[in-house]
Amino acid sequence: MQLTMRAALGAAIGAMAVATACADSKRSAATDTAQAVPTPATTTTAGDSASRAAATAAGAGGGGGTFTRLGAITGGFKTPESVRYDADQDVYFVSNVNGNPSQKDGNGFISRVRPDNTIENLSFIQGGKNGVTLNAPKGLAIVGDTLIVADIDAVRMFNKRTGAPVASVELSALKAHFLNDVVVGPDGAVYVTDTGVQFGPAGAMTHPGPDQIIKITGRTPSVAVSGAALNAPNGITYDAGNGRFVVGSFAGKSLMTWKAGDAQPADLATGPGQFDGIEVLGDGRLLATSWTDSSVAVYRQGSAPTKVATGVPSPADIGIDTKRNRLLVPVFTGDRVEVFEIR
Repeated sequence: MQLTMRAALGAAIGAMAVATACADSKRSAATDTAQAVPTPATTTTAGDSASRAAATAAGAGGGGGTFTRLGAITGGFKTPESVRYDADQDVYFVSNVNGNPSQKDGNGFISRVRPDNTIENLSFIQGGKNGVTLNAPKGLAIVGDTLIVADIDAVRMFNKRTGAPVASVELSALKAHFLNDVVVGPDGAVYVTDTGVQFGPAGAMTHPGPDQIIKITGRTPSVAVSGAALNAPNGITYDAGNGRFVVGSFAGKSLMTWKAGDAQPADLATGPGQFDGIEVLGDGRLLATSWTDSSVAVYRQGSAPTKVATGVPSPADIGIDTKRNRLLVPVFTGDRVEVFEIR
């Protein structure tokens, strides 16, 4: 993606967060958000130290635990959107949009990374090669030997060991525009958020909708829930301890809960907004990233969020290394993955 495209996307995404505010607030918030998502530059030692200090300080108090920055994984990522840890193979998968997140350009790819932060195979799954169709891959999930990938208006499935394509479920008939995050529910079905937005060739954003969560049972898709209350749903995870899904709004400031069969989601907590990655830790802590203030925070129902990492611009769909207690944060506009130790 060219720097001009990154800047256009950053500005458009910032504007989305204030679409329902009054005109004066909209102009101010859009400007602030655009400035908070800068175009990427070569990482410097000073900037690296500042990020480390901010992350450590943010996690040192409050009840969220301590999150210490360990470093960053770099080396060829192109607009990384999601990280998924596979405990079976002890590897990380990283989805790379590689361009405009709405364009069917066929150049998306999935990287395979070792826990020592070395890239084992940058283009483990590559659009346009070996029979692979992959345009702008975003959210990832794993079931058995299958890696599941959200890709604009289709959910694609690959063998996680070989990278070979297994299946593709097309969702354009359900008016999917921007499939974003994906999770497997307790019923074995795949649930994927559709943020309902669309980016033009120059990065201009529209919101044609619908805002929805799509359920895929086997290879059969259906709309699980839709409506304005979802408010551009982005991240989704399953909270097994409470028997519910947790969904983050990208256009609003709410983290929401939803159970299969419910007509609408319910509010869980509020925060800075522009939520992206959401994960539940083994001890029940709920983590969510926010593009609005470049942070990762711990959320609890009825309580104010506790920031555990700051200074992380465009923090996308996070992953958790459950073996080493690490948080992995893809920096969408920075072509890197930040790594934090969780305590």
